[in-house]
This record gives sequence, structure tokens and C-alpha cells, in this order.
Amino acid sequence: MPALLIDVGNTNIKFGLAERQGLGPSFAVPTDRAATPDSLGLTLVTALALHGCAPADVETAVASCVVPPMAPVLAGAVSRYLGVRLRFVPTDVPVPLKNLYGRPHEVGADRLVTAYAGRMAVDAAGVIVIDFGTATNFDCVRDDAFLGGLICPGLLTSLSGLVSKTAKLPHVALDPPADGALSIGRSTSECINQGFVFGFADMVQGVTTRLAAHLGGEVRVLATGGFAEKLAPICPVLRDVRPDLLLEGLRRLWLGHQPPRAGTKKGLS
Repeated sequence: MPALLIDVGNTNIKFGLAERQGLGPSFAVPTDRAATPDSLGLTLVTALALHGCAPADVETAVASCVVPPMAPVLAGAVSRYLGVRLRFVPTDVPVPLKNLYGRPHEVGADRLVTAYAGRMAVDAAGVIVIDFGTATNFDCVRDDAFLGGLICPGLLTSLSGLVSKTAKLPHVALDPPADGALSIGRSTSECINQGFVFGFADMVQGVTTRLAAHLGGEVRVLATGGFAEKLAPICPVLRDVRPDLLLEGLRRLWLGHQPPRAGTKKGLS
């Protein structure tokens, strides 16, 4: 029987089905702070049916939530419409990493889960996970410890801030050019597109290189989130993009995996 995995973010709620051997289908809905248990539950049941899953098929449900008001709403929806108790990370499902944050309770559940998933995914002493979401998070793991990281503006969040303070800006696609080469913009939309895309790519490249130097030794880099795949062709450090890294972390937490011992490879990738 499958598990239901839920990633509650500031922009979207992503749902995923998982079996013991791997992830299944996933789908996302906007994070609506006005949602009720019934509205979310009905949406969830409808979406599950489209993927051939009945409410009675779901064995358990595990969630990472960074929007506290949504937690009881979602828990009510899962309980009422699926008949299972929703367990949250890290309160109900602990993350088996040593949390070395100065104030451990301040770390978002999403950061802990992706850091854990990164630790489980690669055979390396040091891991940097870059998550392109509402914010751009850089999280560092050494052996079995979450060290902390950096939080930078998100690409869309930054663009929204520019639009809110500037009149008559044109629509911007935020797509790297086909040839991957920066050029001097000759229109406002091209200037913004090139500035944001290459500006963020170089920010990610530079920050990651600095963090890797802090970690020392062997470091592997994993990227996830909406813009990871778009920036990867123009940002050499983004060689390993894993769109479902957080859901994979939730799946492994559901199964109770422990972090592996560090391997012997060396170098930044």
C-alpha cells in the first residue's frame, strides 16, 4: 500500500505517492491559506483518483510543512478523507541528522528533509543541497550532521519585488538563451531576463564554491526546486539536479533509513 508524501511550501503544496521501492506520481496545488479541510480533502481525493489511487489504498501520510497555519487544515483533510493520521517532520518523524544550528527549532522542515535526502543520495563526506523555491536555500551536511547554510532571495520572489516597485515592466520569461551565452540586452524584457538568469546563475556558482571551501575535502552538490533545471545549463556547479529530492527524503524517513557513512571520492561536483 502506498504512502502519501506532502511538501507544504509557501507557494505550492506538492503531493506524492510512494511505494517502498521508490516514488510514484506527484501533483501540486497552490498553497491557499483560506483552504478548509473539506476543500483540500476533496481536491486530494479527486487528484488521487486520477492516479488510480483510492483513499483506502493509502497506508500512511507524512508531511513537511513550512506554513504553520496549513498544518491543522491539512491534517484534518487527511484524517477525514483518507482515514489516516498525518505525521509531520520533525515533530512526529525525526530526521536522523545531528542538527548543529544555533537554535535547532528555527530550521525549516523542508531544509532538514532535503539535507537528509542529499546525505542519503550521494557517497561523499560533504553535501551541499541547493533548493530553488520561494527563497534559494543552500544547506550543508558534513558526515551525519546538518551544519546550517545560507538563505538567499528566490528568483521569482526577486522579480516580484522588482515588478511591485517599477511601473510598466514587460512580461519576462526567465529562460536562459538557447546558446547559453550572455548578451547585451537590447530591450527591457531582454535586459531583465539576462540580468536575472545570469545573475542568479553566477550567484549560485560563487556561493557554492565558497561554501565548498568551508566544508573542505570531498563535496557533492545537489540541486532541486523550480529553477534548478533551467539554470543548470549555464551554472556548471548544478550538475546533479533532482526535482523530487524533498519527496524522496520523506519517503526515506517513512521507511526509517539512516544516513550512510561518508565515501572516499574527492572534489566539488
